Amino acid sequence: MSYDLLLFTHIASVILLLGVGAGSAFYKFMADRSGNLEVIVHTNKMVVLADWLFITPSAILQPLTGVLLMNMLNISIWTPWLLASIILYIFAGVLWLVAVYLQIRMKDMALEVQRKEETLGKEYFLFVKYWVILGIFSFLAMASVFVLMVFKP
Repeated sequence: MSYDLLLFTHIASVILLLGVGAGSAFYKFMADRSGNLEVIVHTNKMVVLADWLFITPSAILQPLTGVLLMNMLNISIWTPWLLASIILYIFAGVLWLVAVYLQIRMKDMALEVQRKEETLGKEYFLFVKYWVILGIFSFLAMASVFVLMVFKP
C-alpha cells in the first residue's frame, strides 16, 4: 500500500471516528433531554447502529494504519508523542467500550419501557449521566491523540 493511500485511510478513519462520535453524542443528548420516548428509542437505535457501522471499523483501522505508517516511516514506538498517543488511544478505547455497553443497555431499557407503555426510570437517566461523562473524557483523549499526531511535539 502506498504512503499516500495509507495516510489518507488513517486520516479518513479518524474523521469518521471523531465526527460520528460527536454527532451521535449530540443527537442522543438532545433526544434524552427532550423526554419524548419515541425520539429517545429511535435515537438510541441509531447511535448503536452508527457505532457498529462507522466507529467500530474506524477504531480498528486507526491502530492498523498507524502501525503500518510507523513502520513505513521507521518511527520507534518509544517516540514520546507516539507513545503518549497510544496510551491515550487505549484509554479512550476502554472508556468507549464502557459507553457502548451503556448505550446498548439504554437502548434496551427504552425499548422495554416503550413496549410496556411506561416511562423511563431513574436508572436510565443515571446511565445517561455516566455515558456523557465517559463520552467527554473519551472524546478529549481522542482529540489529544489527534493533536499529538498533527503537531508531534
